Amino acid sequence: MDSERTGPIRLLVVDDHQLFRRGLVALLAQDRRLSVVGEAGDASAAQAAAERLAPDLILLDNHLPGVSGIHAIAGLKQAAPGARIVMLTVSENVDDLAAGLRAGADGYLLKTIDTEDLADSIERIWEGDSVVSPEMMGKLVGLLREAPPVVAPTATVSTVPVAGVALTRHTPTLDSRDPIHTLSPRETEILKLIARGDSNKLIARALDIAETTVKIHVQHILRKLDLANRVHAAVYATERGMA
Repeated sequence: MDSERTGPIRLLVVDDHQLFRRGLVALLAQDRRLSVVGEAGDASAAQAAAERLAPDLILLDNHLPGVSGIHAIAGLKQAAPGARIVMLTVSENVDDLAAGLRAGADGYLLKTIDTEDLADSIERIWEGDSVVSPEMMGKLVGLLREAPPVVAPTATVSTVPVAGVALTRHTPTLDSRDPIHTLSPRETEILKLIARGDSNKLIARALDIAETTVKIHVQHILRKLDLANRVHAAVYATERGMA
């Protein structure tokens, strides 16, 4: 993220369905945090637009004519090295999720997401977080449960391939020095819900607290556990049997 930025996040929207694309652009235009600077209907046009416009973030559908969105990621990153790329798709196939993350996507969102959550997710991703739709987070956690642990003899951290995606996992430990013991009861409760795949909005409803309060708790959890984002938090919690 550019800490000097004061203007809206500049978006490039890539989707072959013109009606959906135009509707999405109109909805995003209502949020002052965002500015759609370009549109494209296929991978070739998207790459040309990315090189010409240098957007901050690219919303990318997977089902494009010719080259799929996942296979277009490498070219888009080359055309706009500073852009973050977010898959926005109807596909709930966990293999597509894994392939997208492996190709370098910074987020994977389903088109069923509401506009406010989409705008919030875009902002979080631009700020450096990795965001996965709650429905897909649950599937990712499910794959992690099924994956055999890979533990180095003298290490407490190892890498596990989950559907082709290398995820850092922490070896379970009962050591009282484990930072998980620094969490408050409320933070522990929220971490369990993150591992279940719940969004901040769902967590707020479940605990009957404000969504802004949930966001603050999540920030504290990530800082205390030294984790980069919610995906890592879900992995961390699942490894400790909290999911």
